[in-house]
Amino acid sequence: MRLRSLLYVPASSAKFIAKAHERGADAIILDLEDSVAPDQKQAARDGLKDAVAQVARGGATVFVRVNSAPDLRMADAEAACRAGAFGLYVAKTRSPQELEDIAAHLAPVERQIGRPPVAFVPLLEDAGAVLDARAIARVSRVVGLAAGGEDIATSMGAEPLPDVLRLPKLMVHLAAKAEGKLSFGMLLTVADYRRLDALKAAAREAKAHGFDGASCVHPSVVPVLNASYSPSPERIAWAKSVIDAAKTAQADGRGAFVLNGTMVDAPIIERAHDVLEQAGDLD
Repeated sequence: MRLRSLLYVPASSAKFIAKAHERGADAIILDLEDSVAPDQKQAARDGLKDAVAQVARGGATVFVRVNSAPDLRMADAEAACRAGAFGLYVAKTRSPQELEDIAAHLAPVERQIGRPPVAFVPLLEDAGAVLDARAIARVSRVVGLAAGGEDIATSMGAEPLPDVLRLPKLMVHLAAKAEGKLSFGMLLTVADYRRLDALKAAAREAKAHGFDGASCVHPSVVPVLNASYSPSPERIAWAKSVIDAAKTAQADGRGAFVLNGTMVDAPIIERAHDVLEQAGDLD
């Protein structure tokens, strides 16, 4: 699954929902949490069925970000399930048990309507969740992890500075990768979405660390994320040259070999395969 760009869309905004499928994002996150006023949450939840269908028209994967309060969370999750959303962005996930409780609530609904299990992307937003990230990643429905930098800093009594947040973000990232799950986010936070060059640099750095994609709140950022989290033409050319040379070496009965003055062995060949798979250019 390729999810380079995940665009947040308020589930209460008919105007934004109507245009979301035109934005080119790999995924749309219909938000029932922070962007929806308390007195609009019920109406936004009730409108999910139509909203999911609308934002999916361009082929985007659809998530719903659910509220963290237990009563709202279960109602949001069930509504998203019935509306046909692929998955949930589970705000303020603190433990694996919270996810298991949601799964137990959804399982009979899924059987009743005959749909696949709803996927989860937990948002880890406090210090305790960061320390439990690998256990959270092991939950069967989890397809990826993301860290909420501002909330993590608040939970630590810290300022949300890059040096403060780099370690917890990397801890969440490593937990996701250790369990074979996707990892979303950037190590540097760029608050002003108009600073596209800074966003591009931050996304390329995250990609170099192995992050798979990132979320955004403004459509202008989507093309930056799609480009930054995709292999560059130079990287694709490198990967093809490695695979071609590996085939020749294998035919000659050699394992490791030298390509352009660099030793190439199994991990590098695997990395080249990964690059071509990400590019959709793997034979």
